[in-house]
Amino acid sequence: MSVKLTMKEPYRGGKYLSLKMRGYFDLLRPFTLVAPFFVSMFIMFASLVFNDLIGEYPDWWITIGQASLTLAFLNAASNALNQATDVESDTLSKPYRPIPRGIVKKDEAQSIAYVLYLFALLRAVTINIWFGIFVFLIMVFTVIYSLPPRMKRFLFINQVWIAIPRGLLGILASWSVFGDPFQIEALVIGSIIMVFFIGAMTTKDIVDAEADKRTGIHTLVNTFGVKKAALISLPFMIVPFASVPVLILQGIIAEYFWPLTLYFLPSLLIFYLMLRHHESETLENVHAWSLMYVTYLFYAVTFVALMIFGQVGVIGIT
Repeated sequence: MSVKLTMKEPYRGGKYLSLKMRGYFDLLRPFTLVAPFFVSMFIMFASLVFNDLIGEYPDWWITIGQASLTLAFLNAASNALNQATDVESDTLSKPYRPIPRGIVKKDEAQSIAYVLYLFALLRAVTINIWFGIFVFLIMVFTVIYSLPPRMKRFLFINQVWIAIPRGLLGILASWSVFGDPFQIEALVIGSIIMVFFIGAMTTKDIVDAEADKRTGIHTLVNTFGVKKAALISLPFMIVPFASVPVLILQGIIAEYFWPLTLYFLPSLLIFYLMLRHHESETLENVHAWSLMYVTYLFYAVTFVALMIFGQVGVIGIT
């Protein structure tokens, strides 16, 4: 019997993976873990190179792998908790998820979330204190997003609330593995992606618009409609990248970061796809939502590449 390959397919038994195990796998929403996992790896490596610390960390790749997995577990915990607290809404808009399907129980999902949170926190403090502090802050933001006072309920606050840990705090946590998390490069790169997320996170609410309204969650989409919500979100997706030349002219970041400005182009495409709001046949949301994660990943890759090659050109590293 063939196994379930994508989130929206019906649950089917398989030779090597039980329905229960597949339900647990879906509970963690692996697609949403891919970009943060690799982004954290790239940012950690950028911090290592920028601070010229490769010689001091002969096993740096092990540290990066462990820290990146820690952030992935933290993200997975957030996903599990969110589904455990969104059963009513998911039953309406995402009935294919494991809890509405009856594959995983709500209490099970919540318990899994708490175990993953605890594991991530305990693992984080063994890497270094700052990394542990940022993981704890991310944990607090994501828990309060789903549980009382449940910041997810409040218009616009919900988008800012989720953008802070996924954008700024996630970048600072990654940078802190090898460097000072308050270095200007980390603060700027984190702030840019945080503002981007404030706008781009609108994409996740398109499919859930009606279900959110019925369950007392106020979003830009179910308050103003998709078109107005997209227009409100657009400046947040464009301005942070458009501000890169200004930051360079002010001497805040190095000149070699100017190509980051070009990420206003995928932001425009996200806006266009939001207006069309076509739902993916395999992934959980609209195509604009998927592009948001892809943009996030390539933004981090570009940042690392520019930093490494920029350092070579500026200070003559060979």
